[in-house]
Amino acid sequence: MTDKNLQPLQDRIEDLECKLAFQEQTIEELNDALSQQQLLITRMQDQMKFVVGKVKNMDNSNLADVSEETPPPHY
Repeated sequence: MTDKNLQPLQDRIEDLECKLAFQEQTIEELNDALSQQQLLITRMQDQMKFVVGKVKNMDNSNLADVSEETPPPHY
């Protein structure tokens, strides 16, 4: 093969190498973003469990009883 015939093949190989490098970079960036989102979701789940626990343990005596409440003055 002559240099004239090899040049298009070399160009295609270089193009494929560039695309592969960009794909590897993109995959790494997506993996980092996914890892950060998973950490955030885990923290939010822990916070939600804490809030649910607090609500379940709330003392009902702090809540107003509808039967004991006087009607508003406009009635």
